[in-house]
Amino acid sequence: MATEADEEAPPSSQPLLDGEQRLLLHGSASNTTSQVAIVGSNVCPIESLDYEIIENDFFKQNWRGHGKVQNLQYVFMKWTLCFFVGIFAGFTGFCNNLAIENIAGLKFVVTSNMMLERKYAAAFAVFAASNFVLLLFSSLITTFIAPAAAGSGIPEVKAYLNGVDAPGIFSLRTLVVKIVGSITAVSSSLHVGKAGPLVHTGACIASLLGQGGSKKYGITWRWIRFFNNDRDRCDLVTCGSAAGIAAAFRAPVGGVLFALEEMASWWTSALLWRSFFTTVVVAIVLRAMTDLCKSGKCGLFGKGGLIMFDVTSTNVIYHLVDVPPVLVLGVIGGILGSLYNFILEKVLRTYSFINRKGYAYRILLACSISILTSCCLFGLPWLAPCRPCPADATEACPTIGRSGNYKKFQCPPGHYNDLASLFFNTNDDAIRNLFSKGTDTEFHYISILVFFVASYFLGIFSYGVAAPSGLFMPAILTGASYGRLVGMLMGSHSNLNNGLFAVLGAASLLGGSMRMTVSLCVILLELTNNLLLLPMIMLVLLVSKTVADTFNQNIYDIIMKLKGFPYLEAHAEPYMRQLTVGDVVTGPLQCFNGIEKVRNIVHVLKTTGHHGFPVIDEPPVSYDPVLSGLVLRDHLIVLLKKKAFLSTPILTRSDVTKQFSANDFAKRGSTKYETIDNIEVTEEEMDMFIDLHPFTNASPYTVLETMSLAKALILFRKVGLRHLLVVPKTSTRSPVVGILTRHDFMPEHVLGLHPFLLESRQKKF
Repeated sequence: MATEADEEAPPSSQPLLDGEQRLLLHGSASNTTSQVAIVGSNVCPIESLDYEIIENDFFKQNWRGHGKVQNLQYVFMKWTLCFFVGIFAGFTGFCNNLAIENIAGLKFVVTSNMMLERKYAAAFAVFAASNFVLLLFSSLITTFIAPAAAGSGIPEVKAYLNGVDAPGIFSLRTLVVKIVGSITAVSSSLHVGKAGPLVHTGACIASLLGQGGSKKYGITWRWIRFFNNDRDRCDLVTCGSAAGIAAAFRAPVGGVLFALEEMASWWTSALLWRSFFTTVVVAIVLRAMTDLCKSGKCGLFGKGGLIMFDVTSTNVIYHLVDVPPVLVLGVIGGILGSLYNFILEKVLRTYSFINRKGYAYRILLACSISILTSCCLFGLPWLAPCRPCPADATEACPTIGRSGNYKKFQCPPGHYNDLASLFFNTNDDAIRNLFSKGTDTEFHYISILVFFVASYFLGIFSYGVAAPSGLFMPAILTGASYGRLVGMLMGSHSNLNNGLFAVLGAASLLGGSMRMTVSLCVILLELTNNLLLLPMIMLVLLVSKTVADTFNQNIYDIIMKLKGFPYLEAHAEPYMRQLTVGDVVTGPLQCFNGIEKVRNIVHVLKTTGHHGFPVIDEPPVSYDPVLSGLVLRDHLIVLLKKKAFLSTPILTRSDVTKQFSANDFAKRGSTKYETIDNIEVTEEEMDMFIDLHPFTNASPYTVLETMSLAKALILFRKVGLRHLLVVPKTSTRSPVVGILTRHDFMPEHVLGLHPFLLESRQKKF
């Protein structure tokens, strides 16, 4: 996806560079760099979000009209919408698990029954065909109905919360395809998870509820019009992302911390309370829905993803001798996690090359991965020898059906296939088997090693196909396998059982790949329902993240970069302190007079893609050229649509804003924008005028052209700006020399203008 085409201004004459560097600067004045999507199909424009309050005359009059009742409605609706986000996200998460458990369970039951009759070829045919059809359906609806629903969705939501609005990521079509596609993709035994899609689903629900209703469907309740702005929608989407994690893992506190640590770029105490309230509602809904299933009315739903993984008893005992193997787990997790990210990036680039060839290639790629996965899941268990059932087994052995620790597979009575217990299961049941307590002798070393290698690479190759897919569950499954392997190698030399080592291994790979610490720690604690694991999980997460950070970025940042999202980091790169803002803005700059001719406005809107335009008053309106403020493209289109024209270029009366309502200037839903092509203006109207003063933001953020780029970036991100005006140091020049937008802070743009600074980028800030 390409970055938005906003204004850029001419370079400043007072840089922070020496003479030699200045010569290099002049030699690289042109820039042809732009961020283009690597993962995805079409190159689509990306819009930045507006968090700045537009303080024009219309806003001031409208705000003065708000009383205590309106303010109470505003606060009440915030909490009410959070409540509904929690209700819908919790219900969606439960239905997601219910559908997956029943679809995948039916498939495993039918296949297992055929295996009992020794119809192995027919069993494989049914198993592979079921997986093929399910993934084909998911890929078809994703490709042809909602391409934005492909993948995890976490990078898209994270970019949105940073101020980037990509086309279609929160549409109703995307929501439906995300839910249905995720169910069928996970049910197809593809090595993907449901947590990421549930985060995207929660964010979609929040965004749709926060769009202020719909004229198309007759939903125009006046109260919800309070949320026709990006600031409130961003907060609601943050609550939605927290609700998604809470629904995926039944981890309300982990969901809040996940939104805080990984997703949100801006955080307030009020948002913390609303996010916590939303996740509590999710937890209550999940508990209520799960209790309904205890009567046996939910089909094969039983020990699904909503059931906590009970990994150990209440008396976890560990000593100093147990710390070294835990440290080793953290180091291994950091190395494997960074390698996982590196290989996945290469795979995604390859998939992008294939996907760009057309729809047929995307479908063919998904079908190929499905066949490969089916062959591995059904074929690899044949390599493992049958093992006799343990005499002290806590459950039926061998297991016949959809779940269990002791899968019979092809074994004779009284024996089980340990590799089939991991491969021939849903991801949730496989994780449960690895986390289980009292099963230290259940698996063989070779079986765990084979499963780890297969799981590691299947997780990499499965992500990126044209279907909703997450990374959480594959990472947990893969990490748990090598964690259990380390536990088996330690044997009696450690006080920790193999199930605990599996939990620590899962934590290490998650930390090494996703680079989260606090949120992952709490999610795993809520997932396993054991607070005594806290010190060990904290230690392994810190070590794995530290090791992995020396190699590359976390996986979501890598995917955002591949998708071309102009994400602004919280810190400035060191080389940015060597540049002023005037060194990165480029022209020409489009400006309007305070009283502008309609023809000029229409021409500029049709010939540029800029979103904001400086408004400058010149004689006779003022003695000298002076910056009046900034007017937005959307507001100009409203003025043209409402035909707020003047026959002569004179200042309008103060009551001119009465012909407009607050809803006229309210921000529409995600990616729903009026275009200048839809506005009809007659030739006679072209020669009329518009007074822009009442609709101009009279107090835009401005910086001197001599400010360092690093300092400007901190201001731009902290405040959540879309436009930052650059003004001259002396009054003898034009009142504004350029506009900084998100694109101007991107390393690709800055280093494209000044390639001699490339070496300094390698240094840490």
